[in-house]
Amino acid sequence: MSVIVILAVMAAVYGLTGLLLVKFGLRGLQCTRAFSRAAVFEGDEGEMIEIVRNDRPMIVPWLRVESHISPRLQLGRVSREEGSSAAQAARENLNVSGSRYYSSLFTLLPYQQIRRRHRVRFLHRGVYDLGGASLSVGDVLGLFQQTREQQMHVPVTVFPRLLDERELPRPLSLLLGETLSRRPLLTDPFLVRGIRDYLPGDPVRDIHWPATARMGTAQVRIFDHTARMKLMVILNAQRKDAQWGDHLMEYEEGEIEYGISVAATLCVHALRSGLSAGFAANMPFGEEKESVVMLPDGGAAREEELLTAFARLTLVRTLAFPLFLDTLTDVTDMDVLVLSCYDSPDVQKGLDKLRRQGNQVTLHILEPAADAGERGGTLCS
Repeated sequence: MSVIVILAVMAAVYGLTGLLLVKFGLRGLQCTRAFSRAAVFEGDEGEMIEIVRNDRPMIVPWLRVESHISPRLQLGRVSREEGSSAAQAARENLNVSGSRYYSSLFTLLPYQQIRRRHRVRFLHRGVYDLGGASLSVGDVLGLFQQTREQQMHVPVTVFPRLLDERELPRPLSLLLGETLSRRPLLTDPFLVRGIRDYLPGDPVRDIHWPATARMGTAQVRIFDHTARMKLMVILNAQRKDAQWGDHLMEYEEGEIEYGISVAATLCVHALRSGLSAGFAANMPFGEEKESVVMLPDGGAAREEELLTAFARLTLVRTLAFPLFLDTLTDVTDMDVLVLSCYDSPDVQKGLDKLRRQGNQVTLHILEPAADAGERGGTLCS
């Protein structure tokens, strides 16, 4: 009889503990996640940091955190786990299913915090957010269980991979080198080398009035020269002239993705050489409907601005490419490089229109089917 009483008491205590766990277990749990870097390049590796904390004076036998993850973010095993006590750290149980779904299992002591660092490989450019997660707690036997959905804003921007000089198609590397070498020397009003006596024909705006007052004769500033150029890269989102529909099949996207990497590489190279760079394409950002047009500009923040734009591109055609070229009325007096998978009479008409607007226009036909080190293409000025 005493054994039955003991078992009944144990069952009652276990049931009461389970009910308390269900009622209060999730209330005292906090879960946060973050990437080690907010922006990375395609192919880089980083970490996703996951922190769970138990703010209640009760043991949580198990906590399961479940979430969906993009297959373009390859989640690896835990690289390090930290808790309030190394001897009593929660046991690890990370499961990644098909690179689309993962769950992580914890055991938490009262007031314990656990930090896990999951290795992540960023396989494809884009803007990602892990979004929500499902938190479940329960008892050892699985008789009591409670689940809560939690939204978490965990963004990361993956820039397209930049090609090195050996991967860049040789015609493009030669073209960019020629473009850099023919930059015109222009007078820079911000680079003052000195002053001299005023000569007939000198602009009045160049007169240095303090020096004129000091020396008693008109003095003008002597400006230094600088090389300036505006590079505009235009990418065609169509693979062929007779393309039907605005969307591409998944197996067709590689050609345009390669073009995005080429465009990003050229723009970054131009900016790092002190030039202005811009980008346009008949494709939108995210769910937007408008084509992307970013006129050339320079400055310290321009590189990140362009790389973020490349990351946000969606492979959807907004306009037929010849029609898109006709809309670029603001593209004037620039070096224009057009990247396309094909050429056609209608495309040539659009390029001629850009030339009439005072641009130096070159068409490069992409050939992404070749190996990275052998990619070529043709140039048509």
